[in-house]
Amino acid sequence: MMKAADYVEAVQARLRPLADAGRAVQMRAYQRDQFPFLGIQSTPRRDAVKDLRLTKPPAALLFDIAERLWALPEREFRYVAVDLLAKHHKFLCSEHVPLLLALATRDAWWDTVDGLAGVVGDVLFAARRSEAGVQRLMDEALHADSFWLRRITMIHQLGWRLETDQGRLFDYALQLAPEKEFFIRKAIGWALRDYARWNPEAVRGFIAKHREQLSGLTLREAAKHL
Repeated sequence: MMKAADYVEAVQARLRPLADAGRAVQMRAYQRDQFPFLGIQSTPRRDAVKDLRLTKPPAALLFDIAERLWALPEREFRYVAVDLLAKHHKFLCSEHVPLLLALATRDAWWDTVDGLAGVVGDVLFAARRSEAGVQRLMDEALHADSFWLRRITMIHQLGWRLETDQGRLFDYALQLAPEKEFFIRKAIGWALRDYARWNPEAVRGFIAKHREQLSGLTLREAAKHL
């Protein structure tokens, strides 16, 4: 099994030669000049590291690699970390959710937060089959000081289709509805829109009943496919 330090060194050896200074400026500007970039887009980034395979990696190794990648300045290394955790989410369990949430709060922005929300969702989707009440982890995160964690709570069920916990979805939406933060209002609409693909009548009824409580942004996002 490759050691974490060797894995991260191999990632750097593949990505750094692909750096594009001009594109890096554009990517940094897109993220409001908050973070440095190498200037590598998603497809070439993923192609460059796809030969770095881990066989049944233990969770400790995955988080060791993720921590080391997170410590590097350029944003692309964090994207590699998120991809790695997503690819191997089956080797994670509910006890690792707090670690994922902690990682999400470090230099948080939608690009890494939303990726980790997907990992959290995959872990909880699998865990709830054997752990009754495991989504209480999200009930707690709903009241976190960081609005990024509240965003994860709102969108962690994306892709669950008709296995979505509708009660939690609607309850979270109402609890977060008073917030003024753009990324929260957008997340509420996004989550409702996703569920509306599979249960449009339920979302229509929710919107009709609570229209006055939901922001215009939320309503526009939620109703896009209704």
